[in-house]
Amino acid sequence: MIEPIKAEVLAVRLIPNVAPDLSASLGLKPWQRSIAMITASIDDATYTALDEATKKAEVEIVYAKSFYAGAGNASGPRSGEIIGIMAAPNPAEVRAGMDACVDYIENEAYFYTCDGGKSAWFPHTISRTGSYLSKVAGIPEGEPLAYLIATPLEAVFGIDAALKAAEVTMKLFYGPPTETNFGGALLTGSQSACKAACEAFQRAVIDVVENALKF
Repeated sequence: MIEPIKAEVLAVRLIPNVAPDLSASLGLKPWQRSIAMITASIDDATYTALDEATKKAEVEIVYAKSFYAGAGNASGPRSGEIIGIMAAPNPAEVRAGMDACVDYIENEAYFYTCDGGKSAWFPHTISRTGSYLSKVAGIPEGEPLAYLIATPLEAVFGIDAALKAAEVTMKLFYGPPTETNFGGALLTGSQSACKAACEAFQRAVIDVVENALKF
């Protein structure tokens, strides 16, 4: 049975007026005076949530990094697997962006498993990209995206299946191992094609889970 694996938001903080040296280090624009930070237990769910924030508020994602070896080897109880930082002209906008990010993590962006969590994959369709993931993928803002992540062999096998199952184009390949020892890709096409690609990716991953030593 396929079950969701939900990310946990571990910590959030808002800085209403960023110190000049930190602002310069983050590459903030002169009008970006406020930032909000988040850490969470699953990186890819958080990347998609950060993108969602850019669609719901006047924010820009100025920093987003996964941590080496993943949440299971976190540096502290509130570190998790990723840190994301968004910037805005004022505290109200950055708070609105963070609210949207947290809501998306908790209610939309899930990994999945079929063996009690020993295996995990992320077959996530984004119907309309925000400014963050469109820049990452090198596509126009508002285009659909299939965000595909799994453990190394499953990821490569699943990406091949996804590309063959739908009229999609690979815009970015996350060759394994990533910082969290996974792999994956960002594919673009129509919304229906991206959805079909995600479904094919999931079927392929499950096939490996259930028949690991079968060619």
